[in-house]
Amino acid sequence: MVVEKSKAVSVPIKKTKVQSMKKEQSRRKWAPYLFVLPNLLIFLTFIIIPALMGLVYSFTRYNGVSEMTFIGLENYVRLFNNPEFWKIMMNTIYYAALVVPLVFAISLGIAVLMIKEMRARGIFRAIIFWPTMISFIIVGLSWKWIFGDSFGIITYLLEAWGLPSVKWLSDPAVAKITIVIATIWARVGFFMVIFIAGLQAIPASYYEAAQIDGANRRQLFWKITFPLLKPTSLLVFMLLIVESVKAYPLIFSLTGGGPANETKLMVQYIFEFGFTKSEVGYASAMSVILFLLIGIFTLIQFKWANGGKID
Repeated sequence: MVVEKSKAVSVPIKKTKVQSMKKEQSRRKWAPYLFVLPNLLIFLTFIIIPALMGLVYSFTRYNGVSEMTFIGLENYVRLFNNPEFWKIMMNTIYYAALVVPLVFAISLGIAVLMIKEMRARGIFRAIIFWPTMISFIIVGLSWKWIFGDSFGIITYLLEAWGLPSVKWLSDPAVAKITIVIATIWARVGFFMVIFIAGLQAIPASYYEAAQIDGANRRQLFWKITFPLLKPTSLLVFMLLIVESVKAYPLIFSLTGGGPANETKLMVQYIFEFGFTKSEVGYASAMSVILFLLIGIFTLIQFKWANGGKID
């Protein structure tokens, strides 16, 4: 009788253990999703849903207040027949074509220098990184005091030395270069830090083996450093393209998009139509075009990263 009782008791104990193990496995299975859920909800609420709404608005006539009217592709037809839109688009491409390679090359060069052992290396890194912590609005206003046509520091020095002054912000060609210089100053430090992280991940044994084989500094960089930085370079390129195409606060505070819309970029143009002129449908169509432009550049970058193939 005692043996039979022990068997009868042991069965539910085993079942309880199995159930608890299943519950634990279930918790472990769903726990990662629960941790990701808050970020997913934020991304869905502030990115995905607004993007889909913008796509819907692009096919309507809508001022943000009254009822929407479906007009099909009318906004896109109007957009492609608007010469000013193409001018703003070319301004954006021109700005990105200058900013992306220059910031990439300068930040990589500084990172290579800052990775070496030197006195006060941390101080130099902090000084270079410091501009990235300043608001783009403040950066634009600061550089406006430097490049101002009538009150800028550089204009004052040129006149004091008897040299001809330069219309930094009122000459269209010079103004485009001015906003590029200000952007480089503001963003080089951020991408320098990313490159330093990539450089520190490269094993020192590769350099030691190459130096034993007689490789010089230039060969070390082009044969070891640059190829092994390919993932980091892809990240930097993508971030730079997105930032340059979406640039707005720095340029708005520095030039206001002038002179004659020569430094006005797509985001400012979208903002003007969407919030100043209350043409939300038309501005949404521009946003869709901007999204496609960024997507094309991103695909090009992935193709380069995959050796000419897009998986």
